Amino acid sequence: MTEQPAERTGGPRVLVVEDDANIRDLVELHLKLEGLTTVAVGDGNEGLELARGARFDLIVLDLMLPGLDGVTVCRAVRRDPTNAATPILMLTARREESDKVLGLESGADDYLTKPFGVREFVARVRALLRRTTRPVAHADQGDVVEAGGLTVDPARRLARLDGRDIELTGYEFDLLYLLASNRGIVFSRDALMRRVWGDDTHITERSVDTLVKRVRRKIEADAGEPRFILTVWGTGYKFADV
Repeated sequence: MTEQPAERTGGPRVLVVEDDANIRDLVELHLKLEGLTTVAVGDGNEGLELARGARFDLIVLDLMLPGLDGVTVCRAVRRDPTNAATPILMLTARREESDKVLGLESGADDYLTKPFGVREFVARVRALLRRTTRPVAHADQGDVVEAGGLTVDPARRLARLDGRDIELTGYEFDLLYLLASNRGIVFSRDALMRRVWGDDTHITERSVDTLVKRVRRKIEADAGEPRFILTVWGTGYKFADV
């Protein structure tokens, strides 16, 4: 039977979906030491049911799960408005770059490879939770950006396209605002890594490409022929001067 989430109080709540009981208990222990409330299950179907039924502040999701695998769960969570913008930390026992990219493309915000150290895990959790509360580092003036039917409001962390709300994760929003508020300026992948992620996580240039693809899928009529976020071959990306 699926464990029912506790009633929301005031503190952050974390959904843990991990089938290895030892890792699940370890993760729960250190989340609780951080003052977080946890709901933990070991099956993908149960995890998705919980994610559709209540809002969480963070989801810790294993890649390999019984029932539905982590990628399927992650994609389903991103399609459901309940936790569409909730940060997701994916845990994976696979070290291949392709598996990490697959996790990010499915909608995860960060990944951690097993076995992992407790200090690193806690640091990733803190970083992801900060993304949901802190203002965008490069948006000091808080100006609303409007371009070609797209509106990005950093104060409300709200993006709208042709009057329709766009559900974005923390990193997706920060990337979009950085580019949209600097129309026509080319950012290298390294610059985007530093401006969007900062020192919060260990990511690669390929992770930047993956994040751009995710944002394009949400704001472009045709992600293959984008009119907002343009690729500058051999350099990086820029926002079109629309």
